[in-house]
Amino acid sequence: MMIFPTFAELADPQRIAPSIREALPRVDPDAPHPLNLFRVHWYNGPDRRGLVDVPEHLVLPESLTGVRAPIVVALGNRFPMIRAHKVLAAYGCLAPRLVNGTFDPATQKALWPSTGNYCRGGVAISRIMGCRGVAILPAGMSEERFRWLEQWVSDPSDIIRTPGSESNVKEIYDACGELAKDPSNVVLNQFCEFGNYAVHYHCTGRALERAAIALTRTNPASRIAAFVSATGSAGTLAAGDYLKEHHGTRIVAVEALECPTLLYNGFGEHNIQGIGDKHVPFIHNVMNTDVVTAVSDRATDALNLVFNTTAGRKYLTERRGVPGGLVAALGNLGLSSICNLVAAIKTAKHFHFGPDEVIVTVATDGAEMYASEAAKAERRRFGGSFDVLSAAEAYGEYIAGASTEHLLELTDTHRTRIFNLGYFTWVEQQGVTVADFVARRAQTFWRRQRDAVADWDAKIADYNARAAAATPA
Repeated sequence: MMIFPTFAELADPQRIAPSIREALPRVDPDAPHPLNLFRVHWYNGPDRRGLVDVPEHLVLPESLTGVRAPIVVALGNRFPMIRAHKVLAAYGCLAPRLVNGTFDPATQKALWPSTGNYCRGGVAISRIMGCRGVAILPAGMSEERFRWLEQWVSDPSDIIRTPGSESNVKEIYDACGELAKDPSNVVLNQFCEFGNYAVHYHCTGRALERAAIALTRTNPASRIAAFVSATGSAGTLAAGDYLKEHHGTRIVAVEALECPTLLYNGFGEHNIQGIGDKHVPFIHNVMNTDVVTAVSDRATDALNLVFNTTAGRKYLTERRGVPGGLVAALGNLGLSSICNLVAAIKTAKHFHFGPDEVIVTVATDGAEMYASEAAKAERRRFGGSFDVLSAAEAYGEYIAGASTEHLLELTDTHRTRIFNLGYFTWVEQQGVTVADFVARRAQTFWRRQRDAVADWDAKIADYNARAAAATPA
């Protein structure tokens, strides 16, 4: 029997046993090794082997963003195996089921519905934990996702491609509904698994807090003014609940302008891969959200080229005066990460934030997941040639020209409208009772979800003790 990290250890890796911490540098961070479970946190260094005291992050200055408020971006590509923070959500969903005895790895398969990284994280966690993981994702996602999955699944049939692309979440749900008729298939739906919410509250919230507080060394007046995150499964938004509770931080939820579900009850197609839409996730604490804003996939496609081409980087260093080291680090930002950056700029402009107001956000993954998408965008949007002039135009339109349009400060009426929109997915389509749906309006409900982690950790500790006793000396 292997041992599992507690959520407290993932929130603060210094609590991990010294013997494990000493062994980790010898373990390949990209291998399906049991000790990589103890790397499923925000404190991995650049080589993803050693620990750092402060989560790896970028502080984006005015020379890049055009706003005075510093923007802190935590780097998700420091996580093991998948180079994305969704592996943390996957662990948060499966580990409680294993220690509670509600999932049997010997007889059941774990089904991971996703628009990208969560299913990769689920397959990785499943493989380490000795169960079969099945990835369910739209056929139109990036080629890099599928190449990774082909290397990690037990069988090619464990990659299930559903119709459409990023916006087609319902099609994923429909596939899961059919598969769940077989009791050996257990759906770990990130959009409604409260382990996803709880692990981000405790782990991501604290990590972002530590990264932002590091700025007080140079500016003691700094405060965490806003947390910005694309909605996705809404798991990462739980970090905003932590920051709001401890720092009074505003929570800004972001979606694609081409599919503005929360903002306008809208619909459509877009290419900001990994953020999901056309529904309100069950684990989105809507009544605690302060702002909703939208970013166009035209911005993320174009800025992905600015940040990751020779012409784009030349423009940033020579014409905008962005430090070369920072420009080189912009490859840590994938499409949804760039979406978060643009939304953070919009937020800073809307609230007229100055140098004391810190905005924190996450880079879910890095540009390495989107080389194929960059090539498509260059052909589709720039006629197959992206030069310095193209970079200047893209920067001018999507960063310097980022406006406060399509941004809404939420009143209670707005929150109620968004909350009620979720009824059609969860009650009418997914069979949730009205009572269980409505219970999520109260903040006491969400505190109970967070408090459940203490019980999970106690059960993990008990599981680990039994595993140690069963291991020959």
